[in-house]
Amino acid sequence: MSRDRALLKRALDRGEQDGGNVEFKERLSRDVHLEGGRRESLAAQLRHRLLSGDGEATYVVGVTDDGGLAGIDPDTFSETMDVLSLLAEEADAHIDDVQTWGINGVSDAAESEADRTSESSGRGLVGIAMIQEGGVLETDDEHVVVGTAGHVDHGKSTLVGSLVTGTPDDGDGATRSFLDVQPHEVERGLSADLSYAVYGFDDDGPIRVRNPNRKADRAAVVEEADRLVSFVDTVGHEPWLRTTIRGLVGQKLDYGLLVVAADDGPTRTTREHLGVLLATDLPTIVAITKTDAVSDERVEEVEREVERLLREVDKSPLRVARHGVDAAVEEVSERVVPIVETSAITMDGLETLDELFDRLPKTSQDTGEFRMYVDRSYSVTGVGAVASGTVMSGEVEAGDELLLGPMPDGRFQEVEVRSIEMHYHRVDKAQAGRIVGIALKGVKETAIERGMVLLPRDADPDPVREFEAEVMVLNHPTRIGEGYEPVVHLETIGEAASFTPENGRLLPGDTGETTVRFKFRPYLVEEGQKFVFREGRSKGVGTVTDVHPIE
Repeated sequence: MSRDRALLKRALDRGEQDGGNVEFKERLSRDVHLEGGRRESLAAQLRHRLLSGDGEATYVVGVTDDGGLAGIDPDTFSETMDVLSLLAEEADAHIDDVQTWGINGVSDAAESEADRTSESSGRGLVGIAMIQEGGVLETDDEHVVVGTAGHVDHGKSTLVGSLVTGTPDDGDGATRSFLDVQPHEVERGLSADLSYAVYGFDDDGPIRVRNPNRKADRAAVVEEADRLVSFVDTVGHEPWLRTTIRGLVGQKLDYGLLVVAADDGPTRTTREHLGVLLATDLPTIVAITKTDAVSDERVEEVEREVERLLREVDKSPLRVARHGVDAAVEEVSERVVPIVETSAITMDGLETLDELFDRLPKTSQDTGEFRMYVDRSYSVTGVGAVASGTVMSGEVEAGDELLLGPMPDGRFQEVEVRSIEMHYHRVDKAQAGRIVGIALKGVKETAIERGMVLLPRDADPDPVREFEAEVMVLNHPTRIGEGYEPVVHLETIGEAASFTPENGRLLPGDTGETTVRFKFRPYLVEEGQKFVFREGRSKGVGTVTDVHPIE
C-alpha cells in the first residue's frame, strides 16, 4: 500500500474510533443538499458533530457511509467543499484545514474486496475537512504592509524572521529559514523570490508567530491580533533585481524597510534599492543590521554614510536612538527617513522596531472599487486555481463575481470567488492592503498570468498596449532614444516595452515625455500609475500620463 493510502487509512480508522464528531460523505452538491429542508437538516447535523467534538468536527469526503474509498473527481470535490463551507457558516463554524488523497493507484492485495470494488468504480479524490466552531475572520482591522530591501547578506530575512518570532538568530541566519520557502534558497542561504511574513499587536503588545513553518501558527496571529504587520521580503542578490522591483512596485505597501549591514555599509545595490523605494514615494525606514559584529565606532561610521546617502537624494535622516520613537512616528514621510540600529543576534533595536510598527499610521489609501493585480498563481487540489496578490482597492468577498484579464488577446474572463485566504487563515472578505490568495471558479490555473488584474464583474476595463508617460532617467550609460527596450515594472506587470521619446532622446538625469509600447501583449494600465523601468542595472522611473486602449 502506498504511503498516502496508508495515511488515509489511519485517518479513517481514527475517525471510526472518534465516533460522534466524524461524518462520512461521498459528495455534496448545491442542487441537492442546499435545497428545501436539506440545508437546515445538514447544518443541524454539523452542529451536532461540533457539539460532540467540543467545537471540532471531521468530515471525510469521497467515501461511502461505512468509510469505504469511493473517490470523486476534482470538480465534484470542489463543489463539495463549497457546500460544506456554506453549511459550516450556517452552523457558525468554518473549515480550518483540508487534506486530500488521490486513490488512482492499483489496489493492494491486503485491502478488503469492498475497498477494491469502491475504488475501481469511482477513482478520484478523498479528503478530510477539519471544521472548527466560530465564524471566519473579519478583516476590517488595521493592517500595515512593509516591503524590505537591501543588499544580499545584509540580513533582511534574518531581521524579519527574528522580529516576527521574537527568536534571536544563531549567527548563521537560522531565522531566515522562516521566510525562504524554496529548498534551493534554504540550501544556498539566498532568497530568490518574494517571501511573506506576518505578526501583530494587541493591547498587551506584540503577538508573534510561534513556528512560522506551521500554517496554523501564522493563521493564529491573523485571528488573534488587533493590528497586523505583513512583510513582503524582497531579494538582495543583484541578478534578481527584477524580483525586488516587483516586490516594491507590485504590492500596496505602506512603508519600505531598507537594511544596511554594519560590517559592509552601503553598496551599489543599497543605492539601487533606495532609489526604487524613494522613486515610488514610499515612506522608508533604514535598519542598520549586524551591529553586534562590529565596534561602536564602525556603527557610527556606517550611520554617517547612510545619512550622507539620504541627503544626496534630498531626504532628511532621523536617528531614532537620538530623537526617539515619538519623533519617528510623527515625522516619517516621503521626506524624513528614520534610522534604527539593530542586531538579530542580541535583539538590540527590535523593541524599537516593534514600537514603530505598532504605532505607524497606515499610509496607502483605499480608493475605488475592488482591484487586485495578480502576483502569483497556483493550483490547490480540491480547490482549483488560486490567484495571489495584494488588494489594491475596495474589498472582495467569497461568492463575488469578477473579471480576470486581460488575456493575451485582450479579453476579460468571468470568474467567481470560491474562497479567500490571508496568511493561511480563511477570511470572509479582504480589503485594500491585504495580501491574499483568492480561489477562483471558472478558470484554469494555466490561464492565469502575473500582471493580470481582478475587477468587479460590472467593470468596463480597456486593455492597453501603448501609453504615454513622463519619465526620469536615474542612471544609464548612454542616451535613450527611439527603439530603447527596457523592462517596465508597473504594479505586478514586468514586460519588455519599446520607448519613443518625444524629443528624440533622454540623457541620465533628464525628465521627459515618451510613448511606451508593450512588446508582446496588452495589460490594464491607467493614468497616474507609477512604474520603474530597467535594462540590467540601468533604471528610471515614470508616471502614466495617457493611455491608448486597443481597438
